[in-house]
Amino acid sequence: MFDAALADAVAAVSTRLSQRLAPVEGTLGEAMRYACAGGKRLRAFLVLEGAALHGVDRAPALDVAAAIEAMHSYSLVHDDLPCMDDDDLRRGQPTVHVKWDQATGVLVGDALQALAFDLVAGADLPDARRLALLAGLARSAGGAGMVLGQVMDIAAETAATPLTLKQITRLQALKTGALFDWSATAGPVMAGADPAPLRAYARDLGLAFQIADDILDVEGCETRTGKRVGKDDAAGKATFVSLLGLDGARGEAQRLTDAACDALAPYGAAADRLREAARFVISRQA
Repeated sequence: MFDAALADAVAAVSTRLSQRLAPVEGTLGEAMRYACAGGKRLRAFLVLEGAALHGVDRAPALDVAAAIEAMHSYSLVHDDLPCMDDDDLRRGQPTVHVKWDQATGVLVGDALQALAFDLVAGADLPDARRLALLAGLARSAGGAGMVLGQVMDIAAETAATPLTLKQITRLQALKTGALFDWSATAGPVMAGADPAPLRAYARDLGLAFQIADDILDVEGCETRTGKRVGKDDAAGKATFVSLLGLDGARGEAQRLTDAACDALAPYGAAADRLREAARFVISRQA
């Protein structure tokens, strides 16, 4: 059930992004399409599932789902730049700045961020709900969310002492969790419904996702993950694994997954695919 729903989300959102990116000319268009190709589309899946739970029409939900994938792709392109994480491999392919150059990487990220807001602004929704989505996306992606988490992550690399578990948890709740929160709550926001249950679900899901990433950085295979592994340990960065150990990290990821599933109780069996998504997050190999 989950696999089929995720595959449907991947196909539908990829098609929507291709439609919006098709008119973009030259190297910029080529590089934007390259940056958006592939990926699990998990954030888009959360948008679509939350929308379906609340009876939101598919067309606006697809625009909003495509928007979060554009925003996520921008974050990856910039995260990979030499001035940040300095990665040369993403989704099994050379990163944008490696395939083209750093200026292209910066501009592609800028354009994808703008596209994300454009997609939400054009969604066929009541004005107040579109405005709520736009304001929430700005907060989640900006200086109170993802970007702040990235700043904290960069600062941690040269800090005199490694971050504590509490500090790592806050950092990742911003850098990774903020976009998960927006994705999961977009459905109820589009419907004018209470986002609290899905916000609680997203909070625990986002941290479980990051713990799984930390585990993959230790145990993963580059062929499967599509990116370099072992970088955090080589850089001496504090992670959930370095602080909790592998067994402790797995246990915490399972606890968070269970809590995320429990938060979906108000939806009953209708949210089973979201429960499967939470279990997928900690069992994935990429």
